[in-house]
Amino acid sequence: MRHLIDPTDLSLQEIDEILDLAEDIIQHREKYAEACKGKKLATLFYEPSTRTRLSFEAAMLELGGSVLGFSSADASSAAKGESVADTARTVSKYADIIAMRHPKEGAPLVASQHVNIPVINAGDGGHNHPTQTLTDLLTIKQTKGRLNNLTVGFCGDLKFGRTVHSLIKQLSCYENIRFILISPQELQVPDYIKEETLLKKNIPFEEVTEMEPVIGQLDILYMTRVQRERFFNEADYIRLKDTYILNLAKLANAKPDLKILHPLPRVNEIATEVDSDPRAVYFDQVEYGKFVRMALMLKLLGLENNTK
Repeated sequence: MRHLIDPTDLSLQEIDEILDLAEDIIQHREKYAEACKGKKLATLFYEPSTRTRLSFEAAMLELGGSVLGFSSADASSAAKGESVADTARTVSKYADIIAMRHPKEGAPLVASQHVNIPVINAGDGGHNHPTQTLTDLLTIKQTKGRLNNLTVGFCGDLKFGRTVHSLIKQLSCYENIRFILISPQELQVPDYIKEETLLKKNIPFEEVTEMEPVIGQLDILYMTRVQRERFFNEADYIRLKDTYILNLAKLANAKPDLKILHPLPRVNEIATEVDSDPRAVYFDQVEYGKFVRMALMLKLLGLENNTK
């Protein structure tokens, strides 16, 4: 039995297999319509989510399975003081696989240690978000045609952005990847990411505070919002929240085949005028998330060959 708690839980070969399976699902959706018939997904979401929770649920429904769960801690026995371990044990008696989002880092790992069904980390605090990473990889592969030989820019909140941390770890496994990290000094990528991934693997990167001078170098621009919920000080949030706003004027010097990603939700860091630019793929990214979660659940349940 396998869990997905950290992006590194999957080998590069397994990730490529999941991406290949997702691409096959995109091409042959009818073939997978009953692949999870009789299976149940439990979505245990202790903090708000729109895309991730509904993406998991849509993925299981399109595979012919069913879903149960809760969308906030207040709607569960956590409000009565029940531990994550006990909730997971209980739910494992009803479901075949769990997707968990929790504000505390390590909570999905704790859950996985107390159940005998697969657990998927759907985001734990500012730590990891491995299924968003798979979504991002599939988006890049579908829109750029490759996962190597890329200059990738991350812009915004790189300190608390779990999607950024996870994607840096995973893209670092591919050949000829270079990172440009665009953020105010207060929101730079944490030292442990730089030390354990970038420096350890000799991945070329640079840290800058302005977007415009480097945008012309990028093959991928990964925008992020400044996350109010991760700040301890409201004044710091207000001071930093509008640091980077991407608009068409700033894209004037960008490559014609640049792809703009965003894990969503956005606030105002991407102007709505950018939505109609062919380089903007963040809403396509949402749909790719559903397909890659379909592939992941099939893989963890051992049902990838259970098709008509």
